[in-house]
Amino acid sequence: MVGAGSPAISVRGLSKHYDQVRAVHGLDLDIEDGEFFSMLGPSGSGKTTVLRLIAGFEPPTAGTIRLGDEDVTDRAPYDRDVNTVFQDYAIFPHMSVLQNVEYGLRVKRVAKPERRRRAEEALATVRLEGYAARRPHQLSGGQRQRVALARALVNRPKVLLLDEPLGALDLKLRREMQVELKEIQREVGITFVFVTHDQEEALTMSDRIAVFNDGRIQQLATPVELYEQPASAFVAGFVGTSNLLDGQVAKELVGEDGTFVIRPEKLVMHAEDGAPAADGNTAVAPGVVREVVYLGASTHSVVELDAGATLTVAHQNTDRSIDAALERRQQRVVLSWRRDHLVALGRAPDPETPSPEEES
Repeated sequence: MVGAGSPAISVRGLSKHYDQVRAVHGLDLDIEDGEFFSMLGPSGSGKTTVLRLIAGFEPPTAGTIRLGDEDVTDRAPYDRDVNTVFQDYAIFPHMSVLQNVEYGLRVKRVAKPERRRRAEEALATVRLEGYAARRPHQLSGGQRQRVALARALVNRPKVLLLDEPLGALDLKLRREMQVELKEIQREVGITFVFVTHDQEEALTMSDRIAVFNDGRIQQLATPVELYEQPASAFVAGFVGTSNLLDGQVAKELVGEDGTFVIRPEKLVMHAEDGAPAADGNTAVAPGVVREVVYLGASTHSVVELDAGATLTVAHQNTDRSIDAALERRQQRVVLSWRRDHLVALGRAPDPETPSPEEES
């Protein structure tokens, strides 16, 4: 995944301001050669702005952008070795699939036999052999997205930028495309930079994920590290479902001050008369089941603890009786968890703290 030379993308002190709105604040980031890198965050968090700065669609207010060994900060988009795939596909309806994929090569005046060969290779890469003669209106949404991907790949860019490319697809197709997109990235071996607000999408495909909020990276980590060891309450809440313990509840259940998080699947729910005893490895807390939510593959129980917190407990619907789970509403239960599954949270970067270049 990681190349031995320079990073595929390196930004230093990157900022973008729109009058009084600071969209990106003094960002330092390296994205490795051949990496599937995702930028994850809510709307307005700065992730798409960073993508547009890398692509050259926006000039930075401050900072530098390097692609490999080259400083491209002031270069036009067409003079950067990157291509971008958008959510709306941006393919030409009056052209065939093959003509759409060939278009960039034709603009570059690549000879017809060469561009035909490379276009057919690109279509094969995205599993669209046999679709060359079709028009976009004859394709499904997923197939049109693959055409857009093939058109970007045919130029053999060093970096492929993807701006929420699966956002317009239905849930089933989106999940299928997540797996295929990762397989395609491994096959072609180029760096993918993927922007999304969907945490499942980012966890599914990425080698590393940067979680954005307020124009800054809150945490940069692998999917496993991000989910199992969130660095802040924001990350814990944005990436998956989390239970937070703080204040007096933390003092009572954890035995110390601070903010702690535990994932719903790490909790076990017991009947009052079948609960384990608390010890050095196991914590327990009694409470009342206020709600039970059936989600098909799993069931979530919302438990109001006597200590004052409300926690969500998740369990898979395997051999457990769903009717029995639904009947637990308003029943007293005891929750238990392994103490080493509780994660102490640090503070997120302070959005009010200016970067060095903003102070100058």
